[in-house]
Amino acid sequence: MKIIPSAPDPETRCPVTRCLSVIGGKWKPVIIFCIVNGVDRFGALQRAIPKITKQMLTKQLRELEADGLVTRTVYPEVPPRVDYALTDRGRSVLPVIEAMKAWGEANMSAPGNTGGS
Repeated sequence: MKIIPSAPDPETRCPVTRCLSVIGGKWKPVIIFCIVNGVDRFGALQRAIPKITKQMLTKQLRELEADGLVTRTVYPEVPPRVDYALTDRGRSVLPVIEAMKAWGEANMSAPGNTGGS
């Protein structure tokens, strides 16, 4: 009888589960990719990711900031200007994001690709 390994228990500090909890989901990798490529203001991020709602972008940015991947700098101007930047920890996930991008490019025409989100 072949023994099939079970999925790691998220409560046991599984590294894959930890990674997904920090950068997983529909929007976080896209946000990180945009920030590293110079899109660093809220409005610019919204324009770069047209399908994300304002509320979801705010939520995802707050989570990325809470996890130490992004810093938020508010400038005392009228109107207020807010910039986002990757921290050293945020830059440490760039190889993962780049690997996701490369895999996506290589599999754009794979069976089952719906072409959208």
